[in-house]
Amino acid sequence: MILSIVICAITCIAMILSILFFPKLRIGKISIDTYWIITLVGAAILLACGKADISTVGKALISDTAINPIKILVLFICMTVLSIFLDELGFFSYLASVALKKAKSGQMRLFLYLYITVSILTVFTSNDVIILSFTPFICYFAKNANINPIPYLAAEFVAANTWSMALIIGNPTNIYLATACGVGFVEYLKISIIPTLLSGIVAFFALLLLFRKKLTAPIEGEAEAVVIKDKLSLWVGIVHLAVCTILLAIGSYINLEMWLVSLCAVGSLFIFSMVIAIVRRQKPLALLGCIKRAPYQLIPFVLSMFVLIVVLNEQGVTAAIGKLFGESLPILKYGASSFLASNFINNIPMSVLFSSIIQSTNGAAGLPAIFATIIGSNLGALFTPIGALAGIMWSNILTKHDVKFSYLSFLKIGVTVAIPTLITALLSLWFVTAVVI
Repeated sequence: MILSIVICAITCIAMILSILFFPKLRIGKISIDTYWIITLVGAAILLACGKADISTVGKALISDTAINPIKILVLFICMTVLSIFLDELGFFSYLASVALKKAKSGQMRLFLYLYITVSILTVFTSNDVIILSFTPFICYFAKNANINPIPYLAAEFVAANTWSMALIIGNPTNIYLATACGVGFVEYLKISIIPTLLSGIVAFFALLLLFRKKLTAPIEGEAEAVVIKDKLSLWVGIVHLAVCTILLAIGSYINLEMWLVSLCAVGSLFIFSMVIAIVRRQKPLALLGCIKRAPYQLIPFVLSMFVLIVVLNEQGVTAAIGKLFGESLPILKYGASSFLASNFINNIPMSVLFSSIIQSTNGAAGLPAIFATIIGSNLGALFTPIGALAGIMWSNILTKHDVKFSYLSFLKIGVTVAIPTLITALLSLWFVTAVVI
């Protein structure tokens, strides 16, 4: 057991160090993320040392259960592709441009519009896609308007990682934890909506309190006009995302698995887009963009982390942690510990670990523990840059645009925004699970 724990711990520590100090491995013109390579090596070492039964891991990968990581990966990647397709067509930039134009010369109004726009889009798409889409746009606009970009970048990041709790598709950690514990789309929404709404409001006012002085200066520039050229493809993408979301909502009532719904939606989107491209005799540029930008690195990363958790589970580590947590105060224990753990080992590995801990309790932890962990996995991203992959990507984009945002600056937002937002989310979750349900 000790050797397995040591290998897993070293793997997680090395992964975090790679994210902070050497995130990319360059081979010629090819750039590869290092974090998944390290977890893959760690999983390979465990298998080579005989600490994991290969047959057990293989059966888990093909098992017809909610915890099957392949199903979860299909669901997340397919939902991400649907969002990337819209981004390739300029949909998110267009909405941001509209919000900026409506704000006119008032920074306070712009701040509000941006927060609302990002919040709504995050609910129905994915926090990672929104951050990748909006961050460069905010940097460009702030430079042209000669205003401080930090309040808007903070508002975007906080909104994307708070309102991502609303639907199961908002964050890969939601998908993993909820599906692994057998929580359906509608059941998830019933419990998540109130904590998300209240914590989202608290997060906004905390941001406003933090940046109120910086938002008093007038805006000198104007928003860049964004024109969507391929409106037909845009509507095809919007309809596919909308139908997919609806089917995900009703899937549990008609025995449709979520991963299959999302896979069919992407398959249909590709067929429609190819037909449009063939008729027009043009390259399917949006599809090519999806193929290029899809988060393939999550496949070896999640599978490797799954191997690590299988080992810890077989060695009795996860059961011991579950026993240590006990049955009392699950919202406080799982919420606070998942929030902190996200900032030590990143939120995706944390979610894989905690899903196994929750399952080891044989239902004793229940829905409060599941949703407290989901809250911790989302809001943990707001505390430090290593709390989530979204934070790493966000920081890298800022560096490319010469926007200075130090670790201490991030932590300042974490203390003033993340902590009151976390407390609000956990208290409202207690209310929902204790009173409403």
